[in-house]
Amino acid sequence: MDQKRKNPLKIQDNTLRDGHQSLLATRMRTEDMIPLAEKMDDIGFWAVEVWGGATFDTMHRFLNEDPWERPKILKRYIKKTPFSMLLRGQNLVGYRNYPDDVAKAFVDKACEVGIDIFRIFDALNDLRNFQPCMDRVKANGKKVEASICYSLTERRLGGDVYNLAYFEKKAIELESMGADTICIKDMAGIMSPYDAYAVVTALKKVITVPLHIHTHYTSGMASMTYLKAIEAGVDIVDTCLAPFALRSSQPAVEPLVVTLQGTPRDTGLDLNKLLAAGDLLEEIAPKYKDFLATNRMSVIDTGVLAHQVPGGMISNLVSQLKEMKALHRLAEVHAEIPITRKEAGTVPLVTPTSQIVGVQAVMNVLFGKYKVITNQFRDLVYGLYGQTATPIDPEIRKIVLKKYKRGQTPIEGRPADYLEPELEKAREKIGALARTEEDLLTYAIYPTTGEQFLKQKYGVE
Repeated sequence: MDQKRKNPLKIQDNTLRDGHQSLLATRMRTEDMIPLAEKMDDIGFWAVEVWGGATFDTMHRFLNEDPWERPKILKRYIKKTPFSMLLRGQNLVGYRNYPDDVAKAFVDKACEVGIDIFRIFDALNDLRNFQPCMDRVKANGKKVEASICYSLTERRLGGDVYNLAYFEKKAIELESMGADTICIKDMAGIMSPYDAYAVVTALKKVITVPLHIHTHYTSGMASMTYLKAIEAGVDIVDTCLAPFALRSSQPAVEPLVVTLQGTPRDTGLDLNKLLAAGDLLEEIAPKYKDFLATNRMSVIDTGVLAHQVPGGMISNLVSQLKEMKALHRLAEVHAEIPITRKEAGTVPLVTPTSQIVGVQAVMNVLFGKYKVITNQFRDLVYGLYGQTATPIDPEIRKIVLKKYKRGQTPIEGRPADYLEPELEKAREKIGALARTEEDLLTYAIYPTTGEQFLKQKYGVE
């Protein structure tokens, strides 16, 4: 093979974070990652994702593990491969925007405990929500992977909002802000193969940093999507070891490695090492089987091809409707979601906007249009999450903000500029219970459950 033509595809492994978050409600314990860790380090991944997303919440709330310990422990076993984390911009690892003092302190501490690459995204693709975190990552000498949430205006790429020009503009701006890599983050698995080819081809012409594609297998298109993205010249893709792949997780790494063998994009990864790691994971996995969804025969959700609602959002809607004894109205909610989304400024459906739009759509179906309005939906319309892709319908805005505590005129500036610093207030409130800066940040991000966790950690109750 002509070595000059060789352009190996790089692979980020998501088994230890997004894999079990997607399939097993983020319940994998650190102790079960340790046997796998040394095998993973030997494979030659571009990075392994070990933290961020829902791990911080689940670890302190359900596993009684200190989230800050996981990267430190895994660093003892994974010494060569960089650690990646998913950071929700100004939302950090929580569900609201935090002020700059909390955001900066969190990033500094995350760098200290071992995170090397920060995949930063914002639910609204509002680039103002990236800056404080990006600045701190760079100041610590770590890498920024700036992400654009992939969303669609219609079933395929195009239309008046989410078109090629939209993604090109965001990518150019993020590179100019200092991104080391750009990621297209397709959280719902709705990127189709030929659209992936078009996006990658277009972005490779306008940015110079490596391009990374992240998708989910939810719709069944993901492996085909990767293949077309690879043909178009994408630099990095996300995969999982087979036991934690497919369904609503990422494509499996093993078939992709074999597919590319002997081609200019050959990954160079050793299939036997991957198989050995997969076998070990098969031994560990059964203890988590009760978290695996077994309500359907199909391992893909063909419904997402039509309604484009992410899998996690669907399960939230189902449990909410069950509680309200209204599960028979799920089809109406599916029909209402695109309407509510458009009225709320055509936002991408990703945490936390997917929950905000989803819950409001449920309210609209059960109680009538905007008869019951959630506080989070009011915050979104007011501008506290950032700038929406399209303007919010003025009539809807008037109804939603009518009794809003902050006022009826939405803000236009960067949301965090309207937030008071919180870290020192949190320090005063929690007092001696927070024995380290890590404890303080846990409490600052999750005041109620964080305090409960710290009491358990130090045997206060």
